[in-house]
Amino acid sequence: MVIGVPKEIKPDEYRVAMTPSGVEILTHHGHTVLIERGAGDGTGILDEEYEAVGAQITDQATVWRDAEMIVKVKEPLPSEYPLIRPNQVIFTFFHFAASEELTRAMVKSGAVCIAYETIQTPDGAHPILLPMSEIAGRMAVQVGAWCLERPMGGRGVLLAGAPGVLPGTVVVIGAGVVGANAARIAAGFGARVLILDINVARLRALEETLPANVDTLYSNPANLREATQQADLIVGAIYVTGGRTPILIKRDMLATLKTGAVLVDVSVDQGGLAETIRPTTHREPTYVVDGVVHYAVSNMPGAVARTSTYALTHITTPYVLRLAEHGWQEACRQDPALRLGLNIVQGKVTLQPIAEQFGYEFVTPEKML
Repeated sequence: MVIGVPKEIKPDEYRVAMTPSGVEILTHHGHTVLIERGAGDGTGILDEEYEAVGAQITDQATVWRDAEMIVKVKEPLPSEYPLIRPNQVIFTFFHFAASEELTRAMVKSGAVCIAYETIQTPDGAHPILLPMSEIAGRMAVQVGAWCLERPMGGRGVLLAGAPGVLPGTVVVIGAGVVGANAARIAAGFGARVLILDINVARLRALEETLPANVDTLYSNPANLREATQQADLIVGAIYVTGGRTPILIKRDMLATLKTGAVLVDVSVDQGGLAETIRPTTHREPTYVVDGVVHYAVSNMPGAVARTSTYALTHITTPYVLRLAEHGWQEACRQDPALRLGLNIVQGKVTLQPIAEQFGYEFVTPEKML
């Protein structure tokens, strides 16, 4: 199979979808890998490193034209839509719930869209989403602490506090991978941490593993209101597989929060959990609404590109090889987890939450196989 890796064009996205070690595995199995010139620059991988393991370095147009499968990190942007061909496999993070425009463009393209974020193993884990969630959760506290500094518009609170001064309070909404990692890092900063979720079993498990300065709280409207009113930093960490994040922080709630409090909404990829949230970029990461600093960068791990690229590609490469060896249909027949990654196939929407959200007929992935 001919596999193409284009350079990411999303603003301030420095990751690349394949490392030289991944290319070496694919070329060893007889596949052709096309790498767009400079694709690895943001991660510190030179074109020569790809060439040394058998990749062909070429331009953007050739990558998209000749590749049977495109492997990316982030969703295609509008300038890339015309480059996509019917039946071409696009393997990347899509997060369709956050963009009707992207959904309709991919339906129109006739491509086979396999989303990293909806691949799910029988135990409920999302293996490709996992490393990026770990990184985003850890980064959320790092950037939140920065945003709390007064020059950034924050309250001027040091999360660790100081002798004679109480530490800051961090409220984490969602106890999944993002939330657990955010809580652990916030605790390490010395903050007082509250983590909320509706899954009591999950909260019970975290109580046994997280430090003593982390308290768990069942998430209901009353507890959420009380917790957020205490918060210096709020981390949004909810993920609904394939669907839009529920809006839990309404506009009128902002008036009850501390002036200069910070909201870091990692959920923005799936629409965000705050009514006032909108995607931002690493260059302009924040804005203020009703005195609350909003941080909503939709590709947070892209800022730590080298760590993120290697963490991501360790997981994606075996899937890429499987798709290349067997073709997308047979690979998805053999692997139920990969089959759940089928979101849009040849103009049909094969992910139920997206079909319902945007008014498409839902077609089961099995019917397309």
